[in-house]
Amino acid sequence: MKYIPTIILFLFLTPGCKKPDPSSFQRFDDAIKLDIPLSGSLQNPAFSPDGTSIVFTRFRNGYNVEPADIFIYHMEEERIDTLVMDGSANVNLPGACWNEVSNTIVFSSSREPHDEIYSIHEDGKPGEELKITGRSDYMAYEPAFSPDGDWIVFESHPLDVENEGIIMKYKIDNSITYQPLTGEDDDCRQPNWSPSGNYILYQRYMDRQWDVWIMHPDGSGKIKVTTGDGDKTDASFSYDGQYIVCSCDTDLEFGNIFKISVDGSSTERLTSYEGYDGAPSLSPDGKKLVFESYGGDPDRSEGTSLYILNLY
Repeated sequence: MKYIPTIILFLFLTPGCKKPDPSSFQRFDDAIKLDIPLSGSLQNPAFSPDGTSIVFTRFRNGYNVEPADIFIYHMEEERIDTLVMDGSANVNLPGACWNEVSNTIVFSSSREPHDEIYSIHEDGKPGEELKITGRSDYMAYEPAFSPDGDWIVFESHPLDVENEGIIMKYKIDNSITYQPLTGEDDDCRQPNWSPSGNYILYQRYMDRQWDVWIMHPDGSGKIKVTTGDGDKTDASFSYDGQYIVCSCDTDLEFGNIFKISVDGSSTERLTSYEGYDGAPSLSPDGKKLVFESYGGDPDRSEGTSLYILNLY
């Protein structure tokens, strides 16, 4: 959900002009780059339920450029486990993609015939994925678990249509099938379930910008949380459910990470960087923030790296 500012697009298209050097962008916070020895673009980090590990997506050929694989990084041991790698675009969502009850991770995959939702046990090996959704005329992206692990919520699109996103709920045992939670005329993306199970957040495109909304799990009580100009994307809940973290570019050239109360009454900037910070997740104890970062606009770049910031 990143956009190329006019001046940067001009640089891309003008002969002899180069994209700004990522190393020239300065950090003004204490975030530390995670030393993960993988090439490609590291994106969408999310903490394990115990806070000791991080699951993330690695796009092999640059930012959002397929194929993509899913890895787990064990921070104390500095060990990497390969979870999903089959040559397609396998992508997890920051936030509630790793369920404590079922010990599974949910993700989307572009394997044939088109994008659908899959899951894999946290100790699983490549090839042990289980397919969850399956519709002939709709694609499924960006899944997240309910706290009890019985449901997923995800982003649904008509086949080969980029917009017209609908937030869909589905019970994993197939006893209750696909339930749309947002309207067909809206364009809604990237749902995440709150730890209490009371709310689902999502981003909606309206008035030429993305904003974060919340609703009840039955689709009722829709409330717009974020205000002001600019895009607010890649949102997830804090583990007490009282706050939302997201990437916001309000009054900034590139998005940084902000924490916003669920009622929208308070906003706190968490990262301070001249470049882009996005796709944030908070640790279960609320003390650490993990996110993707790049010096400048990540689109058309070699890709982002993962950073961690101690908040307390």
